[in-house]
Amino acid sequence: MKHLLLPFDGSPSATRAARHAAELAVLIPGLRVSLLHVFDPVTLAPHGALVRSKVESCYGAEAAALMAPAVQAFESAGLSVELHCRAGSPASEIALYVHEAGCDALVMGTRGMGAFASILIGSVATRVLQLVSVPVTLVK
Repeated sequence: MKHLLLPFDGSPSATRAARHAAELAVLIPGLRVSLLHVFDPVTLAPHGALVRSKVESCYGAEAAALMAPAVQAFESAGLSVELHCRAGSPASEIALYVHEAGCDALVMGTRGMGAFASILIGSVATRVLQLVSVPVTLVK
Protein backbone atom coordinates (compact mmCIF):
# COMPACT_ATOMS: atom_id res chain seq x y z
CA MET A 1 0.00 0.00 0.00
CA LYS A 2 1.38 3.38 -1.05
CA HIS A 3 -1.53 5.83 -0.93
CA LEU A 4 -4.36 5.69 1.61
CA LEU A 5 -7.51 7.81 1.43
CA LEU A 6 -9.54 8.79 4.47
CA PRO A 7 -12.83 10.50 3.57
CA PHE A 8 -13.74 12.67 6.55
CA ASP A 9 -17.05 14.36 7.36
CA GLY A 10 -16.50 15.25 11.00
CA SER A 11 -18.73 12.50 12.39
CA PRO A 12 -17.73 10.37 15.39
CA SER A 13 -17.47 7.36 13.06
CA ALA A 14 -15.11 9.25 10.75
CA THR A 15 -13.01 10.30 13.75
CA ARG A 16 -12.71 6.66 14.84
CA ALA A 17 -11.73 5.78 11.26
CA ALA A 18 -9.03 8.48 11.40
CA ARG A 19 -7.55 6.99 14.58
CA HIS A 20 -7.60 3.54 12.99
CA ALA A 21 -5.99 4.83 9.79
CA ALA A 22 -3.26 6.60 11.80
CA GLU A 23 -2.49 3.36 13.65
CA LEU A 24 -2.26 1.58 10.32
CA ALA A 25 -0.12 4.29 8.73
CA VAL A 26 2.46 4.03 11.52
CA LEU A 27 3.05 0.43 10.46
CA ILE A 28 3.69 1.30 6.79
CA PRO A 29 6.75 3.54 6.33
CA GLY A 30 6.40 6.03 3.47
CA LEU A 31 2.63 5.67 3.24
CA ARG A 32 1.02 8.74 1.66
CA VAL A 33 -2.25 9.65 3.41
CA SER A 34 -4.90 11.94 1.94
CA LEU A 35 -7.89 13.30 3.85
CA LEU A 36 -10.89 14.27 1.76
CA HIS A 37 -13.95 16.26 2.75
CA VAL A 38 -16.83 16.44 0.28
CA PHE A 39 -19.12 19.44 0.62
CA ASP A 40 -22.79 18.82 -0.05
CA PRO A 41 -23.86 20.92 -3.06
CA VAL A 42 -26.99 21.96 -1.13
CA THR A 43 -24.75 23.56 1.51
CA LEU A 44 -22.91 25.50 -1.18
CA ALA A 45 -26.05 26.51 -3.12
CA PRO A 46 -26.47 29.90 -1.41
CA HIS A 47 -23.02 30.84 -2.70
CA GLY A 48 -23.94 30.28 -6.33
CA ALA A 49 -22.50 27.87 -8.83
CA LEU A 50 -18.87 27.06 -8.15
CA VAL A 51 -16.48 25.52 -10.60
CA ARG A 52 -15.10 22.30 -9.10
CA SER A 53 -11.55 23.62 -9.29
CA LYS A 54 -12.54 26.63 -7.16
CA VAL A 55 -14.02 24.64 -4.27
CA GLU A 56 -10.69 23.90 -2.58
CA SER A 57 -9.50 27.50 -2.82
CA CYS A 58 -12.84 28.90 -1.60
CA TYR A 59 -13.57 26.34 1.10
CA GLY A 60 -10.14 24.96 1.96
CA ALA A 61 -9.96 26.72 5.33
CA GLU A 62 -13.44 25.49 6.30
CA ALA A 63 -12.54 21.93 5.27
CA ALA A 64 -9.25 22.12 7.19
CA ALA A 65 -11.09 23.23 10.34
CA LEU A 66 -13.61 20.41 9.97
CA MET A 67 -10.81 17.85 9.43
CA ALA A 68 -8.81 19.03 12.48
CA PRO A 69 -9.70 15.97 14.61
CA ALA A 70 -8.42 13.66 11.86
CA VAL A 71 -5.26 15.71 11.38
CA GLN A 72 -4.69 15.54 15.14
CA ALA A 73 -4.90 11.74 15.08
CA PHE A 74 -2.13 11.59 12.48
CA GLU A 75 0.03 14.31 14.05
CA SER A 76 -0.17 12.52 17.41
CA ALA A 77 1.32 9.50 15.64
CA GLY A 78 4.07 11.66 14.13
CA LEU A 79 2.59 11.54 10.63
CA SER A 80 1.61 14.18 8.11
CA VAL A 81 -1.39 14.14 5.80
CA GLU A 82 -2.62 15.94 2.68
CA LEU A 83 -5.94 17.79 2.91
CA HIS A 84 -8.37 17.96 -0.01
CA CYS A 85 -11.98 19.05 -0.48
CA ARG A 86 -14.54 18.74 -3.23
CA ALA A 87 -18.21 19.45 -3.79
CA GLY A 88 -20.77 16.96 -5.01
CA SER A 89 -22.21 13.58 -4.19
CA PRO A 90 -19.93 12.18 -1.46
CA ALA A 91 -19.73 8.61 -2.77
CA SER A 92 -19.12 9.69 -6.35
CA GLU A 93 -16.50 12.27 -5.37
CA ILE A 94 -14.71 9.77 -3.11
CA ALA A 95 -14.60 7.20 -5.91
CA LEU A 96 -13.41 9.82 -8.40
CA TYR A 97 -10.64 10.93 -6.04
CA VAL A 98 -9.51 7.30 -5.53
CA HIS A 99 -9.19 6.94 -9.29
CA GLU A 100 -7.59 10.33 -10.00
CA ALA A 101 -5.08 10.22 -7.13
CA GLY A 102 -4.18 6.56 -7.54
CA CYS A 103 -5.19 5.56 -4.02
CA ASP A 104 -4.75 1.88 -3.38
CA ALA A 105 -6.76 1.64 -0.14
CA LEU A 106 -9.48 3.49 1.70
CA VAL A 107 -10.46 3.73 5.37
CA MET A 108 -13.78 5.35 6.22
CA GLY A 109 -16.47 5.53 8.86
CA THR A 110 -19.77 3.74 8.38
CA ARG A 111 -22.12 6.46 9.53
CA GLY A 112 -21.78 10.04 8.43
CA MET A 113 -23.53 13.23 9.29
CA GLY A 114 -25.87 13.42 6.30
CA ALA A 115 -29.49 14.51 6.75
CA PHE A 116 -30.76 10.98 6.22
CA ALA A 117 -28.05 9.18 8.22
CA SER A 118 -30.53 7.77 10.70
CA ILE A 119 -32.66 6.36 7.88
CA LEU A 120 -29.96 5.21 5.46
CA ILE A 121 -27.18 4.18 7.81
CA GLY A 122 -23.97 3.78 5.89
CA SER A 123 -25.47 4.66 2.51
CA VAL A 124 -22.34 6.59 1.44
CA ALA A 125 -20.08 3.76 2.59
CA THR A 126 -22.23 1.21 0.79
CA ARG A 127 -22.15 3.22 -2.42
CA VAL A 128 -18.36 3.72 -2.18
CA LEU A 129 -17.96 -0.06 -1.90
CA GLN A 130 -19.86 -0.41 -5.17
CA LEU A 131 -17.87 2.29 -6.97
CA VAL A 132 -14.24 1.55 -6.09
CA SER A 133 -12.03 -1.40 -6.90
CA VAL A 134 -9.53 -0.89 -4.05
CA PRO A 135 -9.70 -2.45 -0.57
CA VAL A 136 -12.01 -0.53 1.79
CA THR A 137 -11.85 -0.75 5.57
CA LEU A 138 -15.07 0.39 7.27
CA VAL A 139 -14.91 1.56 10.89
CA LYS A 140 -18.01 1.72 13.13
